[in-house]
Amino acid sequence: MSKDLLREAAINLKRAVPLMLKHQIPTTPTNYALWYAYVGQQNPELITKMDRIVNEYNTCPPVTAELLYREHIADPSEVNVLNMRQNLEAMTIELSQSIKDTNQDATVFQQRVDSNFNRLNRIEEEGLSLEKVLGLVRDLVKESDDIRQSTEYFTGRLDKAQEEIAALREALKRSEQDVYHDALTGALNRRAFDQDLKGLLAQSPEGTCLILADVDHFKSFNDTYGHHLGDNVLKAVAKRLNESCRDGVKLYRYGGEEFALIVPNSHQRKARHLADAMRRTLEKISLKDRRKNQTIDKISASFGVSEWQAKDTFESLIERTDGFLYDAKRLGRNRVMPL
Repeated sequence: MSKDLLREAAINLKRAVPLMLKHQIPTTPTNYALWYAYVGQQNPELITKMDRIVNEYNTCPPVTAELLYREHIADPSEVNVLNMRQNLEAMTIELSQSIKDTNQDATVFQQRVDSNFNRLNRIEEEGLSLEKVLGLVRDLVKESDDIRQSTEYFTGRLDKAQEEIAALREALKRSEQDVYHDALTGALNRRAFDQDLKGLLAQSPEGTCLILADVDHFKSFNDTYGHHLGDNVLKAVAKRLNESCRDGVKLYRYGGEEFALIVPNSHQRKARHLADAMRRTLEKISLKDRRKNQTIDKISASFGVSEWQAKDTFESLIERTDGFLYDAKRLGRNRVMPL
C-alpha cells in the first residue's frame, strides 16, 4: 500500500471513530467497515441513506447497519450460509480440476503438434514420401479432435457451473433477506425487532416509542374463510401499516397476527396519533373471497402505545405496551390505548 493510501486510511479512521462514539455505535468489524466507508465519501447512495437514518434515530440501529453493510460493502461470498458456501466451494474445486485436466490435455496436444511439425520440417531434408506426409496430417487431425472434445467438455462444465453459481447467489440473496424479514408479509421479523429495540434503548432511548397492533377477530377469518384468506388479511394489514411508516418508523411482524412499530425521536401523544391514523386506514381494507363470492371488509386492529421512560428496560417497555393493547381488546377492540 502506498504512503498516500495509508495516509488516507488513517484520516478516514480518525473521522469514523469519533462519529461512532458520538452516535454510540458498537465497535464491531461490520460497524467499523460501514462508518469507514461513510466518511470516505466514495458511495453517494450509502452517504444519503446513512445521513437520513442518523437524522431519524440519532444512531444507526443494528439491523439497519447490517443490511446497509450487506448492500453496499460486503461481498456476497462473505455471507455465512454454510451449506451454500460448501456448494460454491465444491463447484470451484470441480471447475479447477476441469481446468487442470483441460490444460494437461492441451499441453500433451501441444507437445504432439510440435513433434509432428518437427517431423514435417524434415520432409525436405529427408524426402518423406507422400504416404508418410499424409500419415502425419492424419495424426494432427486426430489429436486436434481429441483436444476439441476436451475443450468442449470443459466449456460445457463451465457453462453449467456458471448457471449453478448464479442460482446459488440468488438463493444467498433470498436467504439474507429471510434473516430479518417475515416471509409472508415482507415486514421485518421478530429477530430484527429484538435487535433494533435493544440497540436503540442501549444507545439512544429518549423519545423512543413502541406501538403494538393486533388484528381483531383474526381467528374467525381463518375459521370462516380458511387460512389462505387469513394470510391475505395479514399481508393486506402489513401493507397498509408499512405505507403509513414515515420519519424512521419501522414495521415488524411481532408474531401471529400481531405487529410492532418502533417510532424514534417522538413522544407518546404523537405516536398515539400515528397509531390512530393506522387504525382508520385498516378499516378501509376490502378483500374478495372468490370461493364464496364474498367481500371481506370488516378488518380492524387494536393498538397499544408506550414511550420509553427512564426506568424502562427492554422487557418493561414491551410489557407496558402489551398491557395497553390488552386494554384496547378488553374495551371493545378497534381502538388505541391509552386514551
